[in-house]
Amino acid sequence: MKYMILVAETEKEFAMRNEAGTPAFEAFMAPWFAYSSELAQAGVIVGGQALMGPETATTVKIREGKRIVQDGPYADAKEQLGGFFVIDVPDTETARDWAVKAPTTKTGHTDLRKVMPYEEGA
Repeated sequence: MKYMILVAETEKEFAMRNEAGTPAFEAFMAPWFAYSSELAQAGVIVGGQALMGPETATTVKIREGKRIVQDGPYADAKEQLGGFFVIDVPDTETARDWAVKAPTTKTGHTDLRKVMPYEEGA
């Protein structure tokens, strides 16, 4: 079964992304590199990406036939979606075990969602 691990980072963690090349950035990223490596070594990772900050987000919707575009950030939130991993594991408990290892479980929060199993070409 495939699961998506959604990682929500604090504002301070997002700010660290702008510190590339510094010791602080390397210290911040070390647990993420270790986590990604562990997922890869276990053979469970299907994909994933870090996301740009909420200021780069856009919501698009249609209301009464008109396109409405809202640029982010939206709500004054303490945590923002920072990225995701897609894993393929045998069951929910195994997925939970991987989600709890994400560095954001100690500082922000980590969400786990089952991926809808659509058939290829459907």
